[in-house]
Amino acid sequence: MVTSSFLLPRVESLSSSGIQSIPREYIRPQEELTSISNIFEEEKKVEGPQVPTIDLEGIESEDRVVREKCREELVKAAKEWGVMHLVNHGIPDDLIDRVKKAGKAFFDLPIEEKEKYANDQASGNVQGYGSKLANNASGQLEWEDYFFHLIFPEDKRDSSVWPKTPSDYTEVTSEYSRLLRSLATKVLSVLSLGLGLEEGRLEKEVGGLEELLLQMKINYYPKCPQPELALGVEAHTDVSALTFILHNMVPGLQLFHEGKWITAKCVPNSIIMHIGDTVEILSNGKYKSILHRGLVNKEKVRISWAVFCEPPKEKIILKPLAEVVTEAEPPLFPPRTFAQHIEHKLFRKTQHALLPGKAG
Repeated sequence: MVTSSFLLPRVESLSSSGIQSIPREYIRPQEELTSISNIFEEEKKVEGPQVPTIDLEGIESEDRVVREKCREELVKAAKEWGVMHLVNHGIPDDLIDRVKKAGKAFFDLPIEEKEKYANDQASGNVQGYGSKLANNASGQLEWEDYFFHLIFPEDKRDSSVWPKTPSDYTEVTSEYSRLLRSLATKVLSVLSLGLGLEEGRLEKEVGGLEELLLQMKINYYPKCPQPELALGVEAHTDVSALTFILHNMVPGLQLFHEGKWITAKCVPNSIIMHIGDTVEILSNGKYKSILHRGLVNKEKVRISWAVFCEPPKEKIILKPLAEVVTEAEPPLFPPRTFAQHIEHKLFRKTQHALLPGKAG
């Protein structure tokens, strides 16, 4: 097993050590602090815009009217928000419960047990147990530990990094990955039709069954003694085509919509879905990749299970599809491979962090 090059303690260790104030590396810059508030109070708010909930029960209905209504609502949410709660998504609640139990059981292990699965970001081994290293000019850290691994296609997995404890981790995560891959196909089909394209077009453009990678990141956000100063995950958009998220019903996700941070409610038996940069680029901005972040709190540990559906890094050139580009709507994005897109985002973030009074 690889050993970690991580020099700071895990966030879980900091949290359980009894510290009253957090290390300065975790304190957000002043201009961000004004927008960080109590997540439980924020979740109670009923006024203002709310993340849409899309009922997928009718997505493949025999009844054309029911089917079209469901698809129209999904497309509308993808264009106006780029994020939604999916209900009646076809993945059994008991399987989702088992996935959550398995992930929680791993994080319930002593830290020294988890360290056996530590990744080594410095050498490029990103799969495994980790915490964020300060990789931007501001040296900022996030209040989370995580476990990251590729879960689909099965032939591309590295089973040596998968947790051996709990014993059913591989079984439940594998089954979840298969069902989630089918759900991704359904969603991509609807999004293709919403652009006036053939049903299978977006799926083909992001790598199809052979090449689209599903990467799972279990995010573990320990209790934070000063949640008003920290973030679990800083503001970002996902580079993926689609991202599917489960959580342990503790609020934390915020979306930047129409100039304001909106807190996602905890919707029972739902999966949160984000449109990622990849689909935004292919659709020439018709579908939105929304800026989002994660808040932390003093009272409860938050865990989320994010699965990023990503195209292959080098094989596909990402650019707006010819059918969605016109003279009136020229391409908004230059052609890049997925790897180049990631590099471009990192470069922009570093440049931003170097500006006076700014942080990444």
